[in-house]
Amino acid sequence: MHIPIGASQTVEILDFETALALSGQGDSYDRDRWLYVPDFYTEYRYILGTRGENPLICIGINPSTAEPDNLDNTLKSVERIAAGNGYDSFIMFNVYAQRATRPDDMDRVLNRDLHRANMEAFRYILSHVGKGHRPAVWAAWGTIIEKRPYLPGCVREMVEIGEEYSARWLCAGRCSNKGHPHHPLYLRKDEAVRDFAVAAYLETIGG
Repeated sequence: MHIPIGASQTVEILDFETALALSGQGDSYDRDRWLYVPDFYTEYRYILGTRGENPLICIGINPSTAEPDNLDNTLKSVERIAAGNGYDSFIMFNVYAQRATRPDDMDRVLNRDLHRANMEAFRYILSHVGKGHRPAVWAAWGTIIEKRPYLPGCVREMVEIGEEYSARWLCAGRCSNKGHPHHPLYLRKDEAVRDFAVAAYLETIGG
């Protein structure tokens, strides 16, 4: 488990550009295969995924303990479903970048610096999808979005950024009674992704 040492406002946060520039200097994992920012274990994570031209970009709520070559069950499910739907890679991204195995341990108040860096990371991901491929963004945050009042606003900003890159929003499995997209865990390994009406969804969540 990862339990934050405290509110992320008490931790030094690297902005995304700096974290990306510092990546690739060690030899703890295969950088030809993995994209990992920051590329060391810390209280937050912007990006974890594999490299390819046509990734399935999965959006959870917040990261836990996963690292390259040490995926948790959620990431293993994401990897399987991406491959099963014909994508050559996957990227795990999150609505909020603070590591916390239990969502109840997330920041009570939005860390604006961390959020800003996270949105820079999202732009980076969308802008680096291979030519000829429309970004495929899998909404997969589940009902956990209700844990903090700032999370719907974060999703709303991500959707706005996605519009700039003509992102196609997807979901998998059954949505909750309130319309929240299913979390990756407990999906069949052959689950198909399908279009998700994200604009209509935004009308139901506030933020």
